[in-house]
Amino acid sequence: MNKFLVSKKDARIIVLQRIELAGPILKNIRKIFGRYLFTNFFLKFFLNSSKIGKKYFDIMNYEYQSISEKINQSDNNVLSIGAGIGGLELIINKNFSNKKYYLIERNYISKKVRYGWGGLENTEAYNNLTLQKKFLINNGINENQINIFDYDKDSFPIIKFDLIISLLSLDYHYDFDIYKEYLKKVSNEETKIIFDTIRSDYFKNVFKSVEVLRTDQTTIHKSKRIICKGFI
Repeated sequence: MNKFLVSKKDARIIVLQRIELAGPILKNIRKIFGRYLFTNFFLKFFLNSSKIGKKYFDIMNYEYQSISEKINQSDNNVLSIGAGIGGLELIINKNFSNKKYYLIERNYISKKVRYGWGGLENTEAYNNLTLQKKFLINNGINENQINIFDYDKDSFPIIKFDLIISLLSLDYHYDFDIYKEYLKKVSNEETKIIFDTIRSDYFKNVFKSVEVLRTDQTTIHKSKRIICKGFI
């Protein structure tokens, strides 16, 4: 596998979630015509699905490389919060077998795409859970491995997870405190929690172990990817 199979509808979702994949022409269109027309018109008609499938694979593989050394075959139950359409989970599944994936997502597309730090009141979302499930299955995950939960409608899964991942979502797009009590319920001392934040030092007072995996200097907020263990 060196690219994902991507439909036109998938491609639109992917670009909404990863604006860097839009390319210079679409980015200029967004500047000229504004976020609303960009989100609701241009992305429906001006995307090359095959190219998006390749670009999305490459960027997800890059994200995977930043966390791959922290994933073990014994990490059987994986929770993903804000996984997007699921590219990272596909690459994990390619490299590690027999894992169960639990994904917590919002199931709607906001009218105007926005990115960055969201905080407690953020309600932005760019996903379709039906498309997400089809995308995962079409790219190699068995249906019995997938458990998808609508953030706004479903009860969250209550099991102990081995690995919890939330790249550019938990404490970046949504405030960590939204999930804090839930994460305490579904983790133990050995659970690895990986997410991006602009306040890595803060979490030294939340977890017993905090390790920086990567620092992103290209974003406005200079975020860090951290792995944490053991709530204090």
